[in-house]
Amino acid sequence: MKIGLFGTGAYGLAISSILTNNNHEVTMWTKFEEEKNELEKNRGNDNYIPNYKIADTVKVTTSVEECIKDKDLLIIAIPAAFVDGLCKEMAPFIDGNHILIATKGIEQGTGLFMNQVVEKHLSTTNIAVMSGPTFAVDLVSKMPAGLSLASKSPETLLLVRKALQNDYVKLRETDDIIGVEICGSIKNVIALSAGMLEGLKANETTKAMLIAEAMHDMEAILDAFNCNKRTVLSYAGVGDLLLTCTSTKSRNFSFGKLVGEKPNREEIDEYLKNKTVEGYYTLESIYQLLKDKEVTIPIIDLIYEIAVCGKDPELLLTFLVVKA
Repeated sequence: MKIGLFGTGAYGLAISSILTNNNHEVTMWTKFEEEKNELEKNRGNDNYIPNYKIADTVKVTTSVEECIKDKDLLIIAIPAAFVDGLCKEMAPFIDGNHILIATKGIEQGTGLFMNQVVEKHLSTTNIAVMSGPTFAVDLVSKMPAGLSLASKSPETLLLVRKALQNDYVKLRETDDIIGVEICGSIKNVIALSAGMLEGLKANETTKAMLIAEAMHDMEAILDAFNCNKRTVLSYAGVGDLLLTCTSTKSRNFSFGKLVGEKPNREEIDEYLKNKTVEGYYTLESIYQLLKDKEVTIPIIDLIYEIAVCGKDPELLLTFLVVKA
């Protein structure tokens, strides 16, 4: 298969490793000429995945058209904030193409999930979303990994399975697209609170309590959006929740840890300025979406009050016990 992969960050590089391992022809797109030149010269980026090199067969381009032309499957793997802009650039060249979204998050301002952003701009209904407990650095190690794959298009599901599934990558299919997107987004928010507990030096018992409570809250959010509540038990749900709530590899967990250590606001703002913390921006979006739906999810409200409004993170400890 010929595959166009949009994104040369850590996750894009990791996906390319799977695709080339499966003997597919890959063209990767980056917006930046400097990044293109770096990848062509060094075949990797140690800032993203140390000591990993992309295959010599991978082509790198800054042309959106070139990354789309004659491809069997397109994969979007860039930060959520930039998906809208990319789709506008892709629009003139899309006509029923099969597209896999490997980006997690909710668009700020509009509250749209990534599949909705893609549907808004691109002339295709052949869209799939993928989410699950996978760090980029782990994927390139070729150890077993599981992902949830959601689409309404059987043909798109088949193409994605052909592209990515192998003896170390397992895909579990569902048609609950929004449910998978919600889980993939909300786990980043919950990871903020897990990091706060780490910063507060909470023990493993309390951290496990948070994860258990969070699963109930995720189920309630799925119900509020008319999704399948069992999606919380998928790779995109409890799988990704466990990963991001227990590892310092997660930027969301690391940011939450910083907040839990009670720095001044300037330190928090500096961290957000220099690092992409998807959970922080997703928090603002899901907070507003739930308000619009008149749905109350207490843990989301509390994380918002601590991370955005600056309330004492120790409130989280009391909340876990008194929560209804």
